[in-house]
Amino acid sequence: MSPIEQLKAEVFAANMALVSHGLVKLTWGNVSGILRDEGLIVIKPSGIPYKDMSPQKMVIVDLYGKKIEGDLNPSSDTPTHTYLYRTFNSIGAVAHTHSTYATAFAQAGAPIRITGTTHADYFSEDIPCTRDMTAQEVEGDYELATGKVIAETFAPLNPMHVPGVLVKNHAPFTWGSTPAEAVRNSVVLEEIAKMAAITHGINANATMNQPLI
Repeated sequence: MSPIEQLKAEVFAANMALVSHGLVKLTWGNVSGILRDEGLIVIKPSGIPYKDMSPQKMVIVDLYGKKIEGDLNPSSDTPTHTYLYRTFNSIGAVAHTHSTYATAFAQAGAPIRITGTTHADYFSEDIPCTRDMTAQEVEGDYELATGKVIAETFAPLNPMHVPGVLVKNHAPFTWGSTPAEAVRNSVVLEEIAKMAAITHGINANATMNQPLI
């Protein structure tokens, strides 16, 4: 199997894993992966029910979102994915969901503060929430602006130490070295968000023992 066909299979499997982990309703999610040397990205097609997907239906685009191969349109979030690949040179895959608890933090405009070892095992700092987008950003190329505001938020952070973000009023994005790892980080992010919501309901001033990190 060629590298691009292998990546199609991995991206398809990762998209289906979002469903099996209960992170996706309807078509609210997508995963992509990149072949760095070739500058090729494989991403889920837009608006296709998960039951109708297959590795052959994955879409290939370049680093700027131009379609290279595929009968279907790439995900509407493609400009966000491609911008993250151009900016975060160390990542190999991106996942996006609207999972309930992580999205609730995003809608609240609140970061997920680190308060336990489960969080620290995968995210070494607070999981940030991006700023409000301007009217110009929202009314222009919103998906591209989403990538840019994520990159802006991570200017002081290492994206491999904190492999995920909350986009304010939108939802989470995660990433990793492989499509499977990006999905794993989405699963972990949702569980961390759920734990944090419960923790802060018990003690709004909960803190982390720093040496444990």
